[in-house]
Parts: sequence; C-alpha cells; structure tokens
Amino acid sequence: MDFTLSGQQRDRCASVLARTQTAFPAGPGDHQPTASASAYTRAEWSRLADLGLLGASVPTAEGGGGLGALDTALVFESAGRGCADTGILFAAAAHLFSCGMPILDFAPPDTRKRLLPRMCSGELIAGNAMTEPESGSDVARLTVTARRVADGFLLSGTKSFVSNGPVADVFVTYATTDPQAGHLGVTAFVVERGAPGLAVGQPLDKMGLLSCPAAAVTFDDCFVPDEQVLGAPGQGGAIFQHSMRWERSCLFAVYLGVQQRLLDRCVEHVRQRRQSGKRLAEFQSVSNRVVDMKLRLESGRLLLYRACDALDRDDPDASLWVSLSKLAVSEAAVASSLDAMQLFGGRGCLREEGIEAAVRDALPTTVFSGTSEIQRQLIARSIGL
Repeated sequence: MDFTLSGQQRDRCASVLARTQTAFPAGPGDHQPTASASAYTRAEWSRLADLGLLGASVPTAEGGGGLGALDTALVFESAGRGCADTGILFAAAAHLFSCGMPILDFAPPDTRKRLLPRMCSGELIAGNAMTEPESGSDVARLTVTARRVADGFLLSGTKSFVSNGPVADVFVTYATTDPQAGHLGVTAFVVERGAPGLAVGQPLDKMGLLSCPAAAVTFDDCFVPDEQVLGAPGQGGAIFQHSMRWERSCLFAVYLGVQQRLLDRCVEHVRQRRQSGKRLAEFQSVSNRVVDMKLRLESGRLLLYRACDALDRDDPDASLWVSLSKLAVSEAAVASSLDAMQLFGGRGCLREEGIEAAVRDALPTTVFSGTSEIQRQLIARSIGL
C-alpha cells in the first residue's frame, strides 16, 4: 500500500495552492466576508473556473479537467488550504458535485453537451434543490411533485434551502412522481432559471459560509421537458445518492485544507506567544491540543483518500468509506476550529484573525450532505447492524 503522492500530484497541488493564494488573497489575518457582504461576483466565479475547480472531475471532452475522485479531492484540499474564504469553495464544490456530476452521468447527451462545458467554464452557476421544509434527511418523502404532461412534467412545491440559489442559472432538483413507490417514486430534473413557474426567494441570512448565498426555490406548475429529466423516472433517489458520494468525499477535502491552514497558524502562534515567561508551546495542555488537531487531520485525510480511491475503483464498499470519511472530517473540522479558538484566546474572537469565521464555517459540516447521525446509520447498515 503506497501512501506517497506522485510527482504529478504534488506539482498539481502546489500549483493550485499558489494560484489560489494569488486569486483569493487574504486580508488581515484570515479575513472573511461579513454577514452584510454580498455573495461572490461573476469575476470571482470565473477565477474558480481558471483554477479548475468548477469542472475538475468532468471529462476533458465536456470542458472539464478529466480528474478522478482522488485527484479532484487533492485539488479542493489545496484550494481549501490556500483560500480563507471557505464559502466560495463550498459554492464551487456544490456546483460541481451535487449538480455537475448528476448531469454528466444521467442527463441526455444533448442536455449534457449544452450545459456542462458552460458550467465548467464558469458561464453557468448551478444549485442543488433537494431540501424541503419538512424533508431534510428523509429524501424519500418529498412534497415537491412532478405531474406527467405532454412532452414533460409540471413541478409544484418549494425547496427551502438551495446553495447558490440566488445566483444560479441551473437547478438540479428532485420531485415525487409516484407517491406510492417511496424512494423509487422520486425523479431528478435539471431546470433552467428562466423556466416559467420557477421563483427564487430572497437570500437567507446564514451563520457561516457567507460567500455562498442560499435561498428557497418555488415551482408553480413549472414545465420541465423530457430532455431535462435526469435518468429515468423513479431513478431520482439513486441519482441523488450518486451525487452525495461525490459531495461527501470531494467537497470535504476543502475542510482538510482548512484544518491544515488552521494547524499551521496555531503552531506558529503557540511558538511565538508567551505567557508567564514561557512560550505557549511549552505548556503541555497547549501542545496536547495541537497534537489532537494533527491527529484528527491525518485520520480524516486517510479516510477521505481511501473513500476517493474506492470511488475511482468502483469499489462496492465505496459508500461505507465515503460515510466514514464524511463523519470523521466534518467532526474534526468542528473540533479543530474550536481548538484554534481556544489557542488564540481573545484574539480568536476578532474577525480580522479569521478564527471565528472558521468556527462558523465548520459548524454546519455535521449537518449538510447528510447529518452525522445519518452517516452513523449508513455505517451501521454497511457493517450489518
């Protein structure tokens, strides 16, 4: 078993890190947007495309980078280390993994060819519309419905939390087409913003990931033609789980990069900061906390790399490794951001340091892409409980 990255992988990671730091330079400390700041601009979105983040796992024939899951994760990890604005990287990951991959693997050829190159280039922004007011984790009971009509479907209902929603040009969404069939009665669709009957709500006021805007999206007899159905009717549940395998692995690589950046800052801080005539690093309680940060980072990194390798090999146990890695990395992100806050003390509460923003950006990780409780249920099922 070889844990060493190839020369090509190391060079790609170094290049993405350097280019990300240039494209998204940090202000004082690790400054991030305030709650009153607007979402990312189209120019910033184009920078993500230039970095290869918007199409990393899409084949080159469709305008992407042609990378597998592991190499895609390495790219997003490097970007997470180099960019203090985790929200915009989250937006890019949601765009690619929750929307781009389902379109790549399940859209009719004409729809795929029409949308994917423009998504990879940054011309189009995509939002994943799954969560509903009464349905978060239970995706088999969607209240948004899709009624069969001539040449397509009419969608009706509301999706309550759509990342990228306020600025998205394309939505990947899911609706119940057969209420009696449970998860086999859900169908996936791609809907373009100008479709009659589609309405996007006001941006939601969120705690963290502030650069990634979110909003409710409502469908009022919104017509979606047959050529914008993803897969076959009733296949939506499987398509959503397919997208989640990509998101729960590659998106969370961003948080490996964030943890590495926090760890680097904490090591520098405790080596320089003095208290009671000693460097903070000389206090065992401090050094133990930093060691725990390192332990969580490397443990999550190994699990995430294994999950991505399983995806690349089409391993039948891939879902187990994906859930294990998502659980480990998300809970590590929360714990290590809180450790960084403790190590920086009062300075950690200042916006200009960026530590409090890292805490706010980390806390939602145990909720989105399937809660920690859902991951534990999936893992229990995988090991025969």
